[in-house]
Amino acid sequence: MLQSLKELQPGTFFFFSVQIFSEGGASLFLSPILDPFVNPTRIQIQFNMYGFEALTFNIHGGYLEAIVRGHRSGLLTTSDYNNLCQCETLDDIKMHLSATEYGPYLQNEPSPLHTTTIVEKCTLKLVDDYKHMLCQATEPLSTFLEYITYGHMIDNVVLIVTGTLHERDVQELLEKCHPLGMFDSIATLAVAQNMRELYRLVLVDTPLAPYFSECITSEDLDDMNIEIMRNTLYKAYLEDFYRFCQKLGGATAEIMSDLLAFEADRRAVNITINSIGTELTRDDRRKLYSNFGLFYPYGHEELAVCEDIDQVRAVMEKYPPYQSIFAKLSYGESQMLDKAFYEEEVKRHCLAFEQQFHYAVFFAYMRLREQEIRNLMWISECVAQNQKSRVHDSVVFIF
Repeated sequence: MLQSLKELQPGTFFFFSVQIFSEGGASLFLSPILDPFVNPTRIQIQFNMYGFEALTFNIHGGYLEAIVRGHRSGLLTTSDYNNLCQCETLDDIKMHLSATEYGPYLQNEPSPLHTTTIVEKCTLKLVDDYKHMLCQATEPLSTFLEYITYGHMIDNVVLIVTGTLHERDVQELLEKCHPLGMFDSIATLAVAQNMRELYRLVLVDTPLAPYFSECITSEDLDDMNIEIMRNTLYKAYLEDFYRFCQKLGGATAEIMSDLLAFEADRRAVNITINSIGTELTRDDRRKLYSNFGLFYPYGHEELAVCEDIDQVRAVMEKYPPYQSIFAKLSYGESQMLDKAFYEEEVKRHCLAFEQQFHYAVFFAYMRLREQEIRNLMWISECVAQNQKSRVHDSVVFIF
C-alpha cells in the first residue's frame, strides 16, 4: 500500500471519497489527478471500524445514545444525597425525591411509606427507561440490551429455587424478583427437584438455556448446589457477554472488556472469600472463575488456594488497578470490601461516558442506576429504623 503511494509524484493533488458498508466497514478512495484526460488512478484502503465508529454509529444508535446520556444527567448528585441523609422520616425522603426523576413515580403513594415501596417505585423508573431503549433499538444494540438482563434472570432463578427449598410462598418470592429478570415460566420453578428438572421443565426455552450445559446434574437442590449453580451460570453468562462484545469491536469492545473483566475479577474474589471454610475444594473453586479478566489465569491459581482474607488481599495487591481497594481496609477486615468494590465499579462506569459512539454507555447507565437504588434503599432503611448514624456507611456517591 505504502509502495503504491510512493510511486506517485510529489505535489500530486488528490480527491478522496469514503464508501460506507452496511456491515460496518469502510473504504477510502484516493484519486490522484495525474492527467485531466486520463482516468485517475484509484487506490483503495480498507479500514477496520475500530476508531471509525463515528462514520455510521449515529444512523441507528445516535438517538438512543442521546437518550441514555440524558438519563445519566438525571442521576442523584452528592448534594442530593446529603439532603436525603438529613431526612427524619420516609415522607421527607419522598419530598426530596419529588424534584428528581423519581417524583412522578412516588407522587401518588399515600403515607405512611415503607422502604419497599420507595425501592419498588425507583426500580420501576429503571425498568421504564430500559423498556423504552429496548423498543427503539435495532440490532446489534437490541441484543446487547437483552444481555444486560440475563444477570437478573439468574438471580431470580436462584431466589425462587432457594425460597422454595425453605418452603416460602411462591407468590411472595415472585414479588421479590427483579422485574428485568422475569420470564413467562418463572413461577413453575418451584416444582423442580434437581438441576436436570430445572432445565427440562422451565429453563429450556429461556435465554439462560445455553448456560446450563455445565451444571446439569441429577443432584438434589440444596443450599450448596444452588450457590454453585448461581456461580456457574454467571461464569457462562459473563464469558458469553464478553465474546459478544468482542465481536462488536471498536470502543464497545474496548470499554466493555474492562467493565466485564472487573465484574469477573470481583466475582472471583467474592467466590474465594465466601468459600473459605466450606466443603468447596480448590479445584471446584477454580472452576467457578471466569476465563478472562485481570486475574486470569495466574491470579486464579493463587486465589484458589487462599484460606483467609489476608491471603486474598496479598493476591489482589499484586495487581495495581486493585491495590487502591484494599488500601482502604485494615488487615483482616472484609465487611467494607463490597463498598470498596462498588466505589471502583462506579468510577469505571462513569468513565464509560467520557467516550462516544459505543454501547457501553447503556450498560454503565443501568449499573449506575442500580447503584443509586441501592443507595436509596440503605438510606431509607436507616431512616426507618432510626439508625441515622450509619446512613453514610454503605452510600456510594456517583457524582
